[in-house]
Amino acid sequence: MEEHLKNLRARLEELGNILDVEGLRKRTRELAERMSRPDFWDDPEEARSVSAEFSRIEGRLKTYDGLRDRLTDAEELYELAEGDEALLREVEEEVRRIERELEVQELERLFVGEYDESAAILAINPGAGGVDSQDWAEMLARMYRRWAERNGYRLEVVEYTPAEEGGIKSATFTISGDHAFGLLSAERGVHRLVRISPYDASGRRHTSFASVAVAPVVDDEVTVEIDEKDLKVDTYRASGAGGQHVNKTDSAVRITHLPTGMVVQCQNERSQHQNREVAMRILRARLFELERQKRQEEIAAQSGEKAEIGWGSQIRSYVLHPYRMVKDLRTGVETSDVDRVLDGDLDEFIYSYLRSRAVA
Repeated sequence: MEEHLKNLRARLEELGNILDVEGLRKRTRELAERMSRPDFWDDPEEARSVSAEFSRIEGRLKTYDGLRDRLTDAEELYELAEGDEALLREVEEEVRRIERELEVQELERLFVGEYDESAAILAINPGAGGVDSQDWAEMLARMYRRWAERNGYRLEVVEYTPAEEGGIKSATFTISGDHAFGLLSAERGVHRLVRISPYDASGRRHTSFASVAVAPVVDDEVTVEIDEKDLKVDTYRASGAGGQHVNKTDSAVRITHLPTGMVVQCQNERSQHQNREVAMRILRARLFELERQKRQEEIAAQSGEKAEIGWGSQIRSYVLHPYRMVKDLRTGVETSDVDRVLDGDLDEFIYSYLRSRAVA
């Protein structure tokens, strides 16, 4: 118990350093001073922003101070509990409660991005490699569906286009839940599969690639300039599930943004107009995320930091032959239980990456 208490104290101090508790206290004093001015509400929009920041920081400090005070009380009770089994059990129960809450706060600190709490738009596209890569893209689509189910998240299919021979040409989902974008941002990049191809009559080993793009669902207040001249809009007949309507009319919409080559599509709504509206919303979100990533990389480069490798970079390998292993190439985390990972158990990979990013 004594070692356990020391460990919790060290973890709490580390959390305080990461949160910059003293800096937060200074910031609350500054905000409180601004809020006390007579002209504070002359600019309502600015006033609401300041008030929201004050409440957010105050809540964070209240949680941290509460954990610190409870841990201090537990340490003092432990000193008094020598020979008192009932008191010792009480201390143990309180320490378990403190540790659970501390774990929640340690995870919360990983989500500091402006849009980490937003829902996510996740798009999967096969790379070069023909039917093998299309099949791999379908396996990834199933993996993320299972991940959403495991975590109690809501997944909506925006577009799901089967390929002729097998697998899929593309898939787009929106996933809603606590920190959906913050978590799934760890999955952005190229995923590599090595296996004996089920489509090769000679039983040879093939390497397949598929890309995963992740963007936050942004509200209408976020402005993204899109020139209609930069868009190529195609309509087609949806080939997936969706009832008789989608199979009888060219209601599905594919939009290509010519300057970036980005392609988005929607086939899940009943009318062409609705599908176009959803596709434009997805395009706006993905262009916004692309620009946000560029800005982050420019800032990192100017400050002398190594910019995070972004869209289009290989992040993880899934090997089914000649051995079985999934390895994250950014963190080194690996497991031989490939089936469990492909069934949606991604949390170890996601949180390891988020922790490494927070430390960096």
